[in-house]
Amino acid sequence: MDLKGGLASRPVPGFETLLPRPSRVDATGGLLPLTENTTLDGDPAAVTWLREVLVAATGLPLRPAADPTIRFRIVPWLSGHLIRVFPDGVLVEAQDEESAFHAAQSIRQLLGPAAFRRAPIGPADWALPCGVVEDRPRFAWRGALLDVARHFMPKDGLLRFIDLLAAHKLNRLHLHLTDDQGWRFEVKRYPKLTEVGGWREGSRVGVRTDDVTDGRPHGGFYTQDDLREVVAYAARRHVVVVPEIDIPGHSQAAIAAYPELGNLTYPLPVWPLWGVNENVLNTDDSTVDFYRHVFDELVDVFPSEIICVGGDEVPTVQWTAEQASRRGLATVPELHGWFIRQIAEHLGAHGRRAMGWDEIAEVGPLPGGAVIASWRGERAGVDAARAGFDVVMCPEQKVYLDHRESDRRDEPIPVGMVHTVSDVYEYDPIPADLTGDAVRRVLGAQANVWTEHLDSPRRVDYAAFPRLSAFAEVVWTERSNRDLADFTRRLADEHLPRLDALGVEYRPLAGPHPWQTRPGVPGRPR
Repeated sequence: MDLKGGLASRPVPGFETLLPRPSRVDATGGLLPLTENTTLDGDPAAVTWLREVLVAATGLPLRPAADPTIRFRIVPWLSGHLIRVFPDGVLVEAQDEESAFHAAQSIRQLLGPAAFRRAPIGPADWALPCGVVEDRPRFAWRGALLDVARHFMPKDGLLRFIDLLAAHKLNRLHLHLTDDQGWRFEVKRYPKLTEVGGWREGSRVGVRTDDVTDGRPHGGFYTQDDLREVVAYAARRHVVVVPEIDIPGHSQAAIAAYPELGNLTYPLPVWPLWGVNENVLNTDDSTVDFYRHVFDELVDVFPSEIICVGGDEVPTVQWTAEQASRRGLATVPELHGWFIRQIAEHLGAHGRRAMGWDEIAEVGPLPGGAVIASWRGERAGVDAARAGFDVVMCPEQKVYLDHRESDRRDEPIPVGMVHTVSDVYEYDPIPADLTGDAVRRVLGAQANVWTEHLDSPRRVDYAAFPRLSAFAEVVWTERSNRDLADFTRRLADEHLPRLDALGVEYRPLAGPHPWQTRPGVPGRPR
């Protein structure tokens, strides 16, 4: 193969359009045309995925061949992947299957926005720019949380969301499966968790100070087979699904299904409101055993090494000093940490590690191997990393994507702080005061998409994109290789057309479309 010469009949975008931005690019000039005779083959499974999406988009057969035009191969001693495009062929070398898949995503990007469609849309001269791309991710944990408890995301929407993560080379989907407002995970031993806990009588609309709801029943749940399908679908795209069952707070849906889990003498409904709820799990042995059984079924469905147990926002007003004393604890708040440790130790017996929101670092000794999700800021993450615990950074001040995207009056249900695309892009997951060996404890970061005010896939699209595109570059690309002006150009000129082709109803950079606004629905801007 020769790096010189070769032109297709029309120019195509070059390596400067890639997102996330690669570690190193050497554009040599020239193009490699793709035709009916172009072949695609190699060892990694990424070849099969790439053939499927490109055959659909281009209409080209891209047949296998002993000596293919586009060749993939696994080279274990590489770090990341290396793409070399010559005028007569492409050689992709990758450290492993995951790196090969990332390379396949880059090749799809290089073919332009039309390569993201599911069928050919007309005559086209397909070509790849000649040159070299060397790339590897900055962080191992490049994630997004999707809250399916507050508003249920049907399975097809969940699979689509996984495709969007994979297109951005994100590799963790933190799936928030339970909360006060709904239980979405089928537990065969306890069917009422979904029969009762999976449905509520209505939902609060926006942020209000009264208990008025829309009166419209809402709910849904995933069967265990549904979730096995989701896990397998994600795994093929090198996305690990990290499930969350939130305990001991955010549990009113479970208490509605099984009142003996709670602390009151009267039944409760699945909660139709938003916020922090005083109705937490009790600390009886039977309740802990109940949740051991729940997590037994969860780990049978989800192979993720890390399982999230929540642990956030746990009022203790329904617990008593007598309950704490019975557990050998000096104070009532220590029951919070005690409960978390019971389940974390049970997960450890399954060979899994517990992840919890940063409150679990304040309520007694952390369980061994625990991972801290630092959401209330960076301080808890810094302290945990210095103490030798792994950390995922997700501070609400930076990467909560349900927060409003501007201070415009027409932002739909404006809650939280302003997080513009630029704000998200300029975030760095390594806090400035974290140094030395503790830096290696930061596994990475995730952007959180909470759905109190996102009641459909369309609303999730609006909140997540294009800010999640900016976040993808934050966790992939070294800070020294990032440039806001360059990203803004690539986003507007090249990446938004890719999102258009994928059918993503993102927020336009200039502000919402009229149909994306929610006039008259109150928010709570901060």
